[in-house]
Amino acid sequence: MITAFRRLLDTWVARGFFMIMVLAFVTWGVGDVVRLVGTSTWVAKVDGQTIEGPQLQEAYQRAMAQAQRRLPAGQEPTPEQRSAVAHDALQQLIAQAAVNQELQRLHIVTPDRAVQQTVFAMPAFHGPSGQFDRTTFETVLRSNGLSEPRFLDMMRSDLAQQQLIGAVATGAATPAVLLQPVFESQFEKRSADMVEFPFAAAAEPPAPTAAELQRWYDNHPDLYSTPEFRRIKAVVLSPQTLAKDIPITDADLHAAYDQHQAEYVKPEKRSAQVISVPDEATAKTLAATWQGGADWAAMQKAAQAAGGSAIEQDAATEREFPDPALGKTVFATAADTVTAPAKGGLGWHIVRVTSITPGSVRSFDEAKDSLRAQLLASKAADMMYERANKVDDVLGGGANLDQMPSDLGLIGVSGTLDAEGNTADGTPAPIPGPAELKAAIVKAAFQTQKGDPPQLVEVQTPSTGGSAYYALSVEDVLPPSVKPFDAVKDQVATDWLRDAQRHAQDQAAAKLLTAVKGGQSLADAAAVAGVTVRRTPLATRGATVEGMPPQLAQVLFGLKSGEPTMVETNDEFIVAVPAEIVNADPKADPAGYGEVRTVVARSINSDLATVFADALRARAKPQINQSVLDTVTGQ
Repeated sequence: MITAFRRLLDTWVARGFFMIMVLAFVTWGVGDVVRLVGTSTWVAKVDGQTIEGPQLQEAYQRAMAQAQRRLPAGQEPTPEQRSAVAHDALQQLIAQAAVNQELQRLHIVTPDRAVQQTVFAMPAFHGPSGQFDRTTFETVLRSNGLSEPRFLDMMRSDLAQQQLIGAVATGAATPAVLLQPVFESQFEKRSADMVEFPFAAAAEPPAPTAAELQRWYDNHPDLYSTPEFRRIKAVVLSPQTLAKDIPITDADLHAAYDQHQAEYVKPEKRSAQVISVPDEATAKTLAATWQGGADWAAMQKAAQAAGGSAIEQDAATEREFPDPALGKTVFATAADTVTAPAKGGLGWHIVRVTSITPGSVRSFDEAKDSLRAQLLASKAADMMYERANKVDDVLGGGANLDQMPSDLGLIGVSGTLDAEGNTADGTPAPIPGPAELKAAIVKAAFQTQKGDPPQLVEVQTPSTGGSAYYALSVEDVLPPSVKPFDAVKDQVATDWLRDAQRHAQDQAAAKLLTAVKGGQSLADAAAVAGVTVRRTPLATRGATVEGMPPQLAQVLFGLKSGEPTMVETNDEFIVAVPAEIVNADPKADPAGYGEVRTVVARSINSDLATVFADALRARAKPQINQSVLDTVTGQ
């Protein structure tokens, strides 16, 4: 057989077949090389600078990880969502490239010291001591898929961009023609004359018949239904579940308390009005004027006319006053008292204390539990990351929650709860861990479908200064069901009565509104109806003022003078008309005017920065390689 096969190989037929095979492989191989030579790897060009596919892939994966954290547990992003995330990530890279080119043109650089100071000041990287902590720093970078060199490069670029954008926005003028209408709208004050029709004040109607109660019950099944319940299983991994493996001594707690003492020991603070002048005689004259009843505005003018200064110091400790002697005077003076002139290092001063905020001390025993939680979160960071990876691997292998290893520090929980996190008897479900973790588990329970495989999810827990993990499966879904009529008969009767009284007051209020719209004054129409008119306090737009119902405040500023309106609150109907309208005056409220100026200036600065960045991008004329962009999202 082998001899025959060898003879066949020596024939021209066999030789021809192998020649065809060789040519085919050569053609395919050359074709692949040719295709590779002609393929572009850049995803965008910005004024000659290329953004390569791997660079976008890194930014896309980071953005996609953040987007997936916002999705319900077990839900995968759609192709449209992936495409939108990739598009946004590319646009950010293009904008950064355009700005970086301008930075290079202007020779703007960020010193290493500035990068270090910025990173050290970021709260996200602070440990239990309240200072920069390398372990926390590395954990945060790792959870966001960043290496240290990459993150520092990003910070350096961001700081340089802030210098450039900040220079463009700084000094932007706030035109009065724009500022005045905003101020007038925000600080205009209004009151209203109103008549109230409380539901409970309506005459009690005749007792309902059994048929009327049954009809009410049948028409309002949602009022007498149990909520949807879900029976779940979950495992939790948190610093608290790892506590037995992480010893924390009293010495650790005392050291942390000492390092955080500024958080627990709050010194007394005072606000004061201070007049400073160079000589005693002038100080005495001004003090007498002030003690005689002159207001602060008059004293400011008098101090300036006398060659002195008048300043206000808000909520300052004794050490924060510029002159030690002045600080002692302020903290030795009773509130709302004008002092006699006192000599200080900066001249003679007169003081009036306007407010006092007492100091406070949170003792070690009071802070002990929160300190333990913070230390535990810090020390558990690396251990949690390692064990979370193991849990993820086990779940990825197809294991269910009953098959989880017992040596990973997990705590299991199972039970039935509603969307509010309560059990069938109305008590909170006993879910272990901080409040943020409990809320995430309850939310996931109602976003996960029965039968979905459990997935490990990380939850940030600011209350403990760290994070926690959970995995969850829905064992069963118990749909809402209407309670039997006999079980809720008393509640049905109460609801029917309230609705009848509400309807009666609705009719009475509507009748009064019609009379006012017909030309009667609110006072006359109220007198006919036998109800009382009440005036609300003055309120600004959007402010919460006692005596001004929020529902009325929402519509009051849209009414013309004398125009009536009718609103409903939880307990009553209200018919009202605008009463007093006080136009905003910048001279009468310089502080409010300054507040509006600051907000408007900040908005203008932001708009300028956006316009500048868009102009740089347009000048760079970016080109996008759609085919490479599509490969990033797998399309």
